[in-house]
Amino acid sequence: MTPNAEFRILLVEDSPSDAELAKLAFANSSFKSHVSHARDGVEALAMLRREGEFSSWQRPDLIFLDLNMPRKDGRQVLGELRMDANLGYIPVIVMTTSSDEGDVLDCYRLGTNSYIVKPVELQEFFRLIEDTQHYWCRTCVLPSRS
Repeated sequence: MTPNAEFRILLVEDSPSDAELAKLAFANSSFKSHVSHARDGVEALAMLRREGEFSSWQRPDLIFLDLNMPRKDGRQVLGELRMDANLGYIPVIVMTTSSDEGDVLDCYRLGTNSYIVKPVELQEFFRLIEDTQHYWCRTCVLPSRS
């Protein structure tokens, strides 16, 4: 990806207030990004698999995945993604309030690329989004879009 490219991000977050805060943090970062929001794991997988109303949806460069959600939680989504040859390559950043060691271990066993505990302070959250994007969008080489 070129340095000025717009990064496509899928934010999977069931809390409307947390989703709005994350979108605001992405909008205020130094990276150009287009953020799509899935309200739960079922919707996220439909988007990623381009099912129904999402048939022409463009897959993301990065997925920010909440852990505890209704219908299908982050662990289930992560497990399904890693089993799918068409989706398993997309980097997944689990971003959650849980610092439970069991949750951390489960997510790494399921194949997360990163596990981040959401900071409580607003400025720390904004810095976290900036730093995470810097790492994934500038430092790392991401797969070409197909």
